Amino acid sequence: MLDEILRVEGLSKQFSKKNMFGSKTSVVKAVEDVSFSLHNNEVLVIAGESGSGKTTIAKLILGAITPDSGKVIFQGEEIKDDSKSLMKIRMHCQMVHQDPYDSINPRMKIKDIISEPLEIHNIGDGLEREKIVLDALREVKLEPHVEIANKYPHMLSGGQRQRVVLARALVLRPKIIIADEPVSMLDVSIRAEVLDLMKNIQKKNNISFIYITHDLATARYFGDKIIILYLGKIMEFGTIDRVLLEPRHPYTQALIDAISEPDPDNLYKEKTIRINDPLDIDFYSGCRFLARCPYAIKKCKNVPMLETRDGRNVACFVNID
Repeated sequence: MLDEILRVEGLSKQFSKKNMFGSKTSVVKAVEDVSFSLHNNEVLVIAGESGSGKTTIAKLILGAITPDSGKVIFQGEEIKDDSKSLMKIRMHCQMVHQDPYDSINPRMKIKDIISEPLEIHNIGDGLEREKIVLDALREVKLEPHVEIANKYPHMLSGGQRQRVVLARALVLRPKIIIADEPVSMLDVSIRAEVLDLMKNIQKKNNISFIYITHDLATARYFGDKIIILYLGKIMEFGTIDRVLLEPRHPYTQALIDAISEPDPDNLYKEKTIRINDPLDIDFYSGCRFLARCPYAIKKCKNVPMLETRDGRNVACFVNID
């Protein structure tokens, strides 16, 4: 059994949202009662469409926003809203953002961008930091590393910039890296290279990853376990192959239906996506997926709990194949 490094218990966060006239306020339940564990050297995927709450969970773990309820426990210690706890989680848990263009300072040289976490956490002197930076550049395969270190971000390609972001995350030798859609902004031709690099880094350094994505193909390639998230709630949770090859929740099934499959004639097969157009109902009053579910029954007006089914957890009243 792998040792648990991170545990999330009953995490919830909601936001108030005003209409365009500012006259009416609605509540958005971005994350509601989310619980999971991450173990040493494990890759946990959090998957779902835009607006499902994936990035909000990452921000809650890092303490960038405060939860309304629930706990984040890192190495057996609860992370609280104080400087000591936040410094600990931010040193041992690093973030790789989606957009390599926006996540680094265009006015700083690459060596200064990568060494910035070392300065913040007072690690090493000038010479030690320089060595750590060059080692990190080598590890993410940015060569010639000395020449790259003295360049500015605009002088690099998108794939190279994302490698810089990875190097910056690596210099603190974190226990966890949260990668939020790390290849979605890159050309298709270099996505596989960056994923392979991340996989090698993860294995070499025994780093646990939380990989946030809407792309189930990369999720299966990179992940060990997967959470399927919809409107802030966990729909299905289990090992990557079991969930993606034998989905037991209608939303998981719909996500898989939406993946294009090329045929030998270089055409795309037409697939029926098993999902309905959303109804104008309060989706917070029952199952989150009720308004779009083709299998909905009367009981779905209640909130389903996660229950063990076929070796994974599923929040659904209906048994589907």
